[in-house]
Amino acid sequence: MASLRETGEKIIGERAYRVLFAGISLPLALSTIVYFINHRYGGVQLWDVKGVSGVHELVWLSNFISFLFLYPSTFNLLEVAAVDKPKLHMWETGIMRITRHPQFVGQVIWCLAHTLWIGNSVAVAASVGLIGHHAFGVWNGDRRLASRYGEAFDVLKKRTSVVPFAAIVDGRQKLPEDYYKEFIRLPYITIVALTLGAYFAHPLMQAASYRLPW
Repeated sequence: MASLRETGEKIIGERAYRVLFAGISLPLALSTIVYFINHRYGGVQLWDVKGVSGVHELVWLSNFISFLFLYPSTFNLLEVAAVDKPKLHMWETGIMRITRHPQFVGQVIWCLAHTLWIGNSVAVAASVGLIGHHAFGVWNGDRRLASRYGEAFDVLKKRTSVVPFAAIVDGRQKLPEDYYKEFIRLPYITIVALTLGAYFAHPLMQAASYRLPW
């Protein structure tokens, strides 16, 4: 649907297409999450490191960091809710200084952490599928931006990187002295609160999922 966005927006409008996109993708995402929760301990157990000292803390910290990438403060919360007219942004501040595709990086971190913790074939298969899906999204996203913005995107692409911190290390991305202020924004604070809440709500989420025989 992302590839069809430009055509779809011309037919029904940007806001309507975003609502349609959410109306289709969110139920699919919910059903996939429920299925994963219900079957995450199926398959073949490949390793078990739950009892190893420090693994729980490593997995928890990795998951926390992953959500800072998955839902960066470079979005407009009103646009997400389709209240404001959606816009395609080409920013290079905040999390975008670290990677041009934070959702891909966040998904990789999340998958590696969950696969390490669960340690079975179901987790491996799910992670391979998710990472592959987001890797395609990296290519497709850059393709769409290049098609729509041309030279302006080429300039942005040269100053940013997909690999985390690569553009900073090789000098393409210059950090201002007060770069940390780019992270002190409402969306980031919201994500931190929601991530902590989701962690403590895991038992409730699992109980609700088990009630759906998927």
